[in-house]
Amino acid sequence: MVYSLIFNWEGHKIMNNNYFIKTNRIFTPLRKYAWIFTLIVAIGGLWYPKLGLLVFGVILGLFITGILKGRYWCGNICPHGSLFDHVLLKISSNAKFPKFFQSTGLKVAAFGFFAFSITRKIISATAYYNQAVFWDKLGFIFVTTYLMVLIVGVLFSFFINSRTWCNFCPMGTLQTLSYKLGKLLKINRKTDQKVSITDTALCHSCGKCSKVCPMQLSPYKEFNKNNQFDNDVCIQCSTCVENCPVKILSIDKVNRS
Repeated sequence: MVYSLIFNWEGHKIMNNNYFIKTNRIFTPLRKYAWIFTLIVAIGGLWYPKLGLLVFGVILGLFITGILKGRYWCGNICPHGSLFDHVLLKISSNAKFPKFFQSTGLKVAAFGFFAFSITRKIISATAYYNQAVFWDKLGFIFVTTYLMVLIVGVLFSFFINSRTWCNFCPMGTLQTLSYKLGKLLKINRKTDQKVSITDTALCHSCGKCSKVCPMQLSPYKEFNKNNQFDNDVCIQCSTCVENCPVKILSIDKVNRS
């Protein structure tokens, strides 16, 4: 029985690893080196807690880009995303995400827990307001958060996949919510972009876009009537675009006709 379970798990793992392809996901200097910011905050912040205050700028940035472009930040700017794609992908098992990690329930739970935990800690830190230690207390909240994501990200990368965390990342959920707000207020009509295909008739259905996608999505199966991949989970990283064998994919403005 135990042997059977081990065999099935190993076979499942090998099958997944044979399907998903490790390929270059780094197309800009920012995506190549942004991971250094994660180490500065998570490690350097243990000695200089005020470094955690830099995360307020990150939250503001991802909220604004979320309104304008959905999860664009995740695939193009995020320091953790840079760490996952440029550093941890090399050691990653690159296996298929367990469905649980992609569930709405986990996303809601993770977002609720982080929102409650960080709010509670900020309220506690306000007790030190007007004292020199206040900014250290406030910054350290985000230092420990970055350190936790760093540790969890490394473990998930080794045993599952480097982008596992991104499936239920609270900041990813925040971007999704802000994107819905942007659509509701109609303020992202000129900025919103999607993976687009020249013509679905030209697609060979080879599945290469699915095999290289960091979020394990399948664009070739889901193009809408406007020849665009309308999936809010897409991080617009251009990995599928760069790896399309027939070069018929691009990142273009949303066609709402």
